[in-house]
Amino acid sequence: MRAVPYHSSVRGGPSAYPVGMLTITRALYDQIVEHSRADHPDEACGVVAGPVGTGRPERFIPMLNAARSPTFYEFDSADLLKLYREMDDRDEEPVIVYHSHTATEAYPSRTDISYANEPQAHYVLVSTADSDGAGPFQFRSFGIVEGVVTEEDVKVVEAYDA
Repeated sequence: MRAVPYHSSVRGGPSAYPVGMLTITRALYDQIVEHSRADHPDEACGVVAGPVGTGRPERFIPMLNAARSPTFYEFDSADLLKLYREMDDRDEEPVIVYHSHTATEAYPSRTDISYANEPQAHYVLVSTADSDGAGPFQFRSFGIVEGVVTEEDVKVVEAYDA
């Protein structure tokens, strides 16, 4: 996410920060995995937006990896600016920022950590490499705040509670 200025979308205060678990619908989970597989061997990237302050991912927004690289992702700055304007108009914020790793485990790299500028977001990484013998992909979520990485549990649900 380089070349994009910091955008503070934390309007919900400290309670809007990740609290150790990502709850996500099966449909959104499947869309993130499918996008990661479809863009392989390049890294895929995107955002799942949700209503400000709720921490609830709702709207899947796949983005183009402007770097078109198997080892690095970069949001196109014009696309990202357009996305933030759209989210502002809809009273949304990025609840999930995701990307894939194509040859390594689903864990944030130093570069990923340095570009993590949404402290309220869940950073989801999908590995499309079978790097741990656990199968064809890994789906993991992390909170990244001021360079500190904390892995979060992922709870996949059919639908959110009302």
